[in-house]
Amino acid sequence: MDFIVLILGLAMLIIGAEGIFRGSVSLAKHLQISLFAIGAVVVAGGTSLPELANCIHAVIMDHSDIAVGAVVGSNIANVALIMGTTTILCPILLITSNQLTQGIINILIALGIIILSWFSFSFNMIFGIISILLLVTIMFYLIKSGSIDVSEIEEQRTHNIIIAVIFILIGISFLIVGANFFIKSAINIATKFEIPESIIGVSLVAFGTSLPELVVGLTAAIRKKVDFALGNVLGSNIYNILGILGISSFFGNFKIPALITNFDLYVMFGMTIFIFLFMFFSMKLSKLFGIISLLVYFSYITILYV
Repeated sequence: MDFIVLILGLAMLIIGAEGIFRGSVSLAKHLQISLFAIGAVVVAGGTSLPELANCIHAVIMDHSDIAVGAVVGSNIANVALIMGTTTILCPILLITSNQLTQGIINILIALGIIILSWFSFSFNMIFGIISILLLVTIMFYLIKSGSIDVSEIEEQRTHNIIIAVIFILIGISFLIVGANFFIKSAINIATKFEIPESIIGVSLVAFGTSLPELVVGLTAAIRKKVDFALGNVLGSNIYNILGILGISSFFGNFKIPALITNFDLYVMFGMTIFIFLFMFFSMKLSKLFGIISLLVYFSYITILYV
């Protein structure tokens, strides 16, 4: 029953995120907010809204291990699972300097989180403020330099203001209820099978909330737009740490669990280094990268439960 509720919650999260995306873009256009500003907010959050809703809800419920696990696990899944699958279907034949810049930013942020974990750093409101300011600065730079695609926003159909507001309200409602279903069922599964909540976070919760990114990656492969898929995945990983952990820290203080500090953070850092080195030395992401990444991801998940 818990798995059914988990799937129901995930479906509501995805529908809610799509509603907020469509409504907020339309409303912003009616208010004559620049495409650049819309892109900085919407593309930065994009498909990460389910993760954000889940993490806030988990922190409020005093189950922050799930929140931190979901962020770290999502970053691992984005690189290993999503880009692995995407590049097997459609390899990226040319890496740009902007994408290398994104890779370097990802490495620095991952390294920063590892250093904070060494000192048992407590995520609080001060961290949240600094993270959001840093995120906004980075995202404006990435969009301005063309590292993140905003064409989807420009092509997005504009609804009238009433419909846009309805989309947003329904989207928020679905996110709230969906997050409640998803997190509570994840907690129940962890309790029932005596699995640490941090492991449930980096695996089950992270995989579930990464499904929207996987759909985007597969769609990009079919449309032969994998170069932008890479930029959006790397951008999403930046948002996950600075945005999701930053915003969640406004709702309660929490630390990185020891299990994640001792293992998962290094897997995340390792995958970030791996994709950057592959991009830097070969200037492409071939099917070989995809095969290795998927093998690493499934091995990682297996290790968690052995």
